[in-house]
Amino acid sequence: MRSIWKGAISFGLVSIPVTLYKATQEHRLPLHQVHAEDGGRIRQKRVCDKCGKEVAYADVAKGFEDDQGREAVLTDEDLADLPLPSKKVIDVLAFVDAEEIDPLMFSSSYYLGPASPAADKPYALLRDALADGGKAAVTKITISTRESLALLRVHDETLALHTMFWPDEVRSDAEVGPSTKVTIRPQERKMAASLMESLSEGFDLEELHDDYQEALRSLVAARLEGRPAPSPQAREAPDNVIDLTSALQASLEASGSRGSEAKPAKKTASKRTASKKSASREGEDGRRTAAKKTAGKKAAAKKSSASGGASAKKKTAAKTAAKKTSSRKAS
Repeated sequence: MRSIWKGAISFGLVSIPVTLYKATQEHRLPLHQVHAEDGGRIRQKRVCDKCGKEVAYADVAKGFEDDQGREAVLTDEDLADLPLPSKKVIDVLAFVDAEEIDPLMFSSSYYLGPASPAADKPYALLRDALADGGKAAVTKITISTRESLALLRVHDETLALHTMFWPDEVRSDAEVGPSTKVTIRPQERKMAASLMESLSEGFDLEELHDDYQEALRSLVAARLEGRPAPSPQAREAPDNVIDLTSALQASLEASGSRGSEAKPAKKTASKRTASKKSASREGEDGRRTAAKKTAGKKAAAKKSSASGGASAKKKTAAKTAAKKTSSRKAS
């Protein structure tokens, strides 16, 4: 990884030599301008309006024209001689909570590494102190003659630096939000929260890829091989939402079906649970049926016992009456 800046982190009397590296790189397919009719390359030349001559890049300076038409010409030497204390120093202005800075202010991202083995210990000490306290450092740094605010924070085991826009460079959002007062029902909030939760299950940022670049590479390959261009599969964005509750409900159902397709293990588990519930219900039904049969047998036994007792009483009464009759005859 090639370094783009060398200097030191400075706060108080502490100075830590560091090296700056680009933390990101784009994966765009490099395209150039051509004449649509014959495919010839289009070249952009630097031509001076006054003399009409082509100007080499080394002879190009920067200029500013005011409201009165006056032109100020600034060369690279002029810009390099500007009295900026942050040219070779990342000047720490304050330590703040890491969540205190709005990500809207971030511009570019860099890694910071120790510039020498002697800087390893103070570098690690600053990194650990920031991590332990949940802090980040608001700093100033000059890269390519331009001074910027920057946020110094911990990323894994490394210090990261994010250049920032100045506060007056961030535009107000006062005219962007809803123009009328909106009332959100608790039911809608709950459904929205459920939808967010269902869409977050199993999410892995590392699995995301650039669909546009893939489609562009397929198109270029088709053109190079003389094949027809791939058919577009773009999805149009809806232009209105009539019923928010119905839209949320439909989204929940759709996300639920996608989740069940994406995660067969959970589906199997649910089937097992369903079978267990079914078996449990069948067991309960069986126990209830057995209990009913037992109760029926007991009732029948009691009835039989009761009828048997009544029959015995009738027989005893009959015998007693017969004895009395025979005794009367004898007398």
